Amino acid sequence: MGASADNGLKIVVVGGFGVGKTTLVRSVSEIRPLNTEETMTQAGESVDDIAQVGTKTATTVAFDFGRITLDAHNVLYLFGAPGQERFWFLWDRLFSGTLGAVVLVDTRRIDDSWYAIDRLEHHGTPFIVACNDFGGPARAGADVRAALDLDPDVPLVDCDARSRESAKEVLITLVRHVQARYATAAGVRGELV
Repeated sequence: MGASADNGLKIVVVGGFGVGKTTLVRSVSEIRPLNTEETMTQAGESVDDIAQVGTKTATTVAFDFGRITLDAHNVLYLFGAPGQERFWFLWDRLFSGTLGAVVLVDTRRIDDSWYAIDRLEHHGTPFIVACNDFGGPARAGADVRAALDLDPDVPLVDCDARSRESAKEVLITLVRHVQARYATAAGVRGELV
């Protein structure tokens, strides 16, 4: 980031354990991301449900951090939140000052997404839901929307967190959603004045 960048815009990527948050941040960041991954140990087996993520050998214990320069004056900071329940206490701090969030979902374990959506709604943070492709049978968007009880205005997209182009499309969808939300709110305020 050049010395002339004026605005830092913050986006948080949240979701359950092993849904691909670290992978998404890595795939789209222009810098080598900072991550706080540690090797998973036997001690964590009694705490973390690893049944659906058996090949996972490391896990985020604080957050991931990446960056994308948008133009000479604006930079996007990406924070990937830890997915294990024992680290969720960090999420409320990560949401502070956030422009918006991506809830990354593994449709094989859709219930793991409830806490993220609940916290974002509690904070009033705009978010989208991105279903990460793990190679299994795809679930229809209507089924995912119903399972998560999503508001019709919340965008729902498919993605492959390993793909830079796919991750970029997720972030573009979020930014457009945030723009639309704030434009609508500004229009309503203008009508009330």
